[in-house]
Amino acid sequence: MKILYLETSSKNCSVAVSDDNKLLCVCEEVSENYKQSESLHTYVEWALEGAGISLQEIEAVSLGKGPGSYTGLRIGAASAKGFCYGLKVPFIAVNSLESMIEPFLSRNYDLIVPLIDARRMEVYTAIYDGHTGKEISETEARILDETSFEELKDKKVIFVGDGAKKAKEILNLPLAEFKEDVYPSAQYLIRKTLEKIENSEFEDMAYFEPFYLKDFHGVKKKS
Repeated sequence: MKILYLETSSKNCSVAVSDDNKLLCVCEEVSENYKQSESLHTYVEWALEGAGISLQEIEAVSLGKGPGSYTGLRIGAASAKGFCYGLKVPFIAVNSLESMIEPFLSRNYDLIVPLIDARRMEVYTAIYDGHTGKEISETEARILDETSFEELKDKKVIFVGDGAKKAKEILNLPLAEFKEDVYPSAQYLIRKTLEKIENSEFEDMAYFEPFYLKDFHGVKKKS
């Protein structure tokens, strides 16, 4: 099954193509300027070209549904729906935090904690088993302070994501590791997507909304 993956929830605008669980191509770029609106469809073209297949051969579309950037998520969701509607193929959505833990599974960590930087000392986070990838605590918006995650102090844990920088500065967890240059990536949506396809866990395009986690707060223009 040839699947197109879109991940636009962060500074990483990311597109991948797989044939079942075999990654055929990934095209992505981390940018401080959030380039999803100008780059996403170009990256889709490049990823398909790199995979050696046409858009018409795509049999399903998978989206990293958030949490993350409100605007990025809107762009990704609209594109995924458009592809699914035009191609008449199933639509799958995966929690973006799950793509962040994928490279660190089965690497001797008890727990993996993705941290997506939100405003000030806030992060979007969840806790996952380091071996199975099973969710231990559900996704939440959390304000970091010196006592955050102190229940994990005796565990071998790795914090991953752009929120790990501010966590490292204030958390007192001697066994913890911190890796900041980790963003949600389309190439790491494959395993969870195939699980959802096997279980027929498809999204309803008409009613699907990205996983914003929090309401959008725009900046009011001065009159």
